[in-house]
Amino acid sequence: MIIQEAKRLGSIQEYYFSRKNAEIAEMNKTGIPVINLGIGSPDLRPSDETIDKLHEIAMREDSHGYQPYRGDLELRKAISAWYGKTFGVKSDPNSEVLPLAGSKEGIMHITMSFVNEGDEVLVPDPGYPTYASVTLLAGAKIRNYKLKEESGWQIDFDELEKQDLSKVKLMWSCFPNMPTGVRATDETYNRLIALARKNKFLLVNDNPYSLVLNYEYKSILTYGGAREVALEMNSLSKSHNMAGWRVGWVIGEKDYIDSVMKFKSNMDSGIFLGIQRAAVKALENSDEWHIKRNEEYRERRKLAEELAAKLGLTFDKNQVGLFLWCKIPAYMPSGEWLSDKVLKEARVFITPSFIFGSTGERFVRISLCTKQKNFREAIERIGSLDLISE
Repeated sequence: MIIQEAKRLGSIQEYYFSRKNAEIAEMNKTGIPVINLGIGSPDLRPSDETIDKLHEIAMREDSHGYQPYRGDLELRKAISAWYGKTFGVKSDPNSEVLPLAGSKEGIMHITMSFVNEGDEVLVPDPGYPTYASVTLLAGAKIRNYKLKEESGWQIDFDELEKQDLSKVKLMWSCFPNMPTGVRATDETYNRLIALARKNKFLLVNDNPYSLVLNYEYKSILTYGGAREVALEMNSLSKSHNMAGWRVGWVIGEKDYIDSVMKFKSNMDSGIFLGIQRAAVKALENSDEWHIKRNEEYRERRKLAEELAAKLGLTFDKNQVGLFLWCKIPAYMPSGEWLSDKVLKEARVFITPSFIFGSTGERFVRISLCTKQKNFREAIERIGSLDLISE
């Protein structure tokens, strides 16, 4: 390569699932296809009304131009109404809601809008890898806060409050948590807000798993003092089966949204109108639609638990969301070892949780995003092989 890549790329690697999916694609060219229980990409359809609206808008001649940088007003109103109905959060769709092309885009936009080179960013461990990689791309420093098994994967506020957080500009939280599936308590949110206020940093809660196998809908924005220091992101990827459509949003106080908008308007030219209007329909999905989706995931969860038992894994039955977070037996070297062994010998892929941080070394994550028949086949493949002998 004649031209050298930018130095900032030296601090990160290609996204793990990008590399792993390419490896699996090569494996699928020969032999038995791999059953992928890795990434959380829903295989279920959006609602019929959502798809019909996309087709309707796409057929119009006036739908294909650039869209407003702040997003279609109908979508902003729908997001505001949905947040009010679902979480009890009041918001002004004109100034406090900003649609995004997915929440991963939002992580970059928010970081670049508030974090300077050399600032520190509080990142959960285990946690979504993009929090860390975007921090590094921004030239900032990662300050991990450990979520520990012995404390139920909750934040250790006593430990955080002992630290010098004067250089922290931003903190990421995710509840219901990915990958552990732990819910936030009222105390969690109240203490997060108090910590951000005391140390004068921006708190961003990532909330995309709120409706999946979870019946305690919470938003940090309903708690006292949150609007002064917090933003919340959400998306239609997991809860509405629209991961590939790339529709998310950030919601919060006007001045914070304006700052994100300043950066975002220089990075993209809006989301296709058909997708935005279809998203409006998705946000109008009935309670029955969501119940039916969760019924399917509940059956898959049972099968995931059966598969985990075949591998000798243990897990907390109270976890929620789109995954099953499992601990490996003591005699196994690591989660990565188990993942590689199962992939090689049974052609089943489960995620080694080291990618989420150092505290995930002895865990694996099983996605619920595949058909029940695939789970049954995976169970059969694993059960017929001597995969867990010491």
